[in-house]
Amino acid sequence: MSTNRRIPLAMTLGDAAGIGPEIIVKLHAAGLTAPCVVYGDAGALRRACALLGQPLNIIELSPQDALTGDYQQAGSLFVKPTTPTLPADLPYGVVDARAGKAAVQALERAIDDAMAKRVRAIVTAPLNKESMHAAGIDYPGHTEILAERSNTKHVAMMLVNDQLRVILATIHIALAEVSPTLSQELELRTIELAAQACQGMGIASPRVAVAGLNPHAGEHGKFGREDLDIIAPAIAQARAKGIDASGPWPGDTVFMRARRGEFDICVAQYHDQGLIPIKYLGIDEGVNVTVGLPFVRTSVDHGTAFDIAGKGVADPSSLMTAFKLALSLTQAKYEQNDQGKPLI
Repeated sequence: MSTNRRIPLAMTLGDAAGIGPEIIVKLHAAGLTAPCVVYGDAGALRRACALLGQPLNIIELSPQDALTGDYQQAGSLFVKPTTPTLPADLPYGVVDARAGKAAVQALERAIDDAMAKRVRAIVTAPLNKESMHAAGIDYPGHTEILAERSNTKHVAMMLVNDQLRVILATIHIALAEVSPTLSQELELRTIELAAQACQGMGIASPRVAVAGLNPHAGEHGKFGREDLDIIAPAIAQARAKGIDASGPWPGDTVFMRARRGEFDICVAQYHDQGLIPIKYLGIDEGVNVTVGLPFVRTSVDHGTAFDIAGKGVADPSSLMTAFKLALSLTQAKYEQNDQGKPLI
C-alpha cells in the first residue's frame, strides 16, 4: 500500500428515519477537507439529496471494497451500502426495526474496516435505541457496540466542546446502579483514560479534576461514603502514577472551574452529571469521543431528532465538529507523505 495514499474516514449514517442522512448530505455539499466513505443505506442518502436540493453524485461501493481509491471528489458522496436496502418510503421520525438493524450493520462494517486499518477513524451520526431494540439488538448505545466488536475491555465516553472536556466513569446505567458500580479500579481506569485522551489532544501534562458522587463531594462522609472510600483513594493512586489528578470536587462547581481554565478535563461519575454542563453550553458544537478503542471514534452530541427529521432544517454543526476532531486526532498517524510531511 502506498504511503502517500490518504486513508478515508468512515462516517456512519445512523438511523435513516432520523436526521443522519440530512446532516451527512449537508456536510458533503459544503465540502470536506479529507476523504470520507459513508456506511449506510444509499437510498436514504439519495432521498436526503432530493429533500435538500443537493445534486450530489452517490457512488456505491461494494461491501468488500478494500478502500484503496480516491474518496475525496467534489460533488460526490461515496457509500458502502447496507443490505437489504431500506424502502424508499421509510417514514421519517418513526421507530422502525428496519432502520435500527441497518444502522447497527453500518456501524459494525465501519468497525471492521477500522480494525483492518482501511479507514483512519469512525465518525458516527446518531442511532435510535428504540429502533435498534425493535430489531432485537439489545445494546444501550454506540459505545457498547464499539467496545464489543473491537474486543476492547475498557472504554470511556468523553464529551468535548471548545470550553470543556468531560469523561464518564459510568455511562448508560440507571442512577440507582451508579453507586454499586463504582470501584477504585473503575475510578482509576477512568482517570488514566482521561489523561490519555488529553495527551492525544496535545496536552502534555493534563490536569484531571474528579467530581464527587454525592452533594458537596460527600462532605466528609455526611452524605455518603463513596467519595471517601472509592473516589479519593483512586485519585491518590493516580497521583502515585504521576497523573495530575485532584478531587473529589463538588459536582456543582467543578465544571465551572474547568471552564475557567483551572482543569483540562473533568471525570464525572454518571451520565447526566457530565452531559448536562456540556449540552448546556451548546448541543450543536459538542462531540462525543470514545476513549480506549484501538481507533479514533467521534460522534455528534445529539440524538436522531425525530421531531424535525425530513424537514431539511437539521444543523450539521456537531457532525462537522466531530469530523474535524477525528482529523485532528489522527493527523500525525495517517496524513504523511513519503517524506513524513502532512498531506492536509
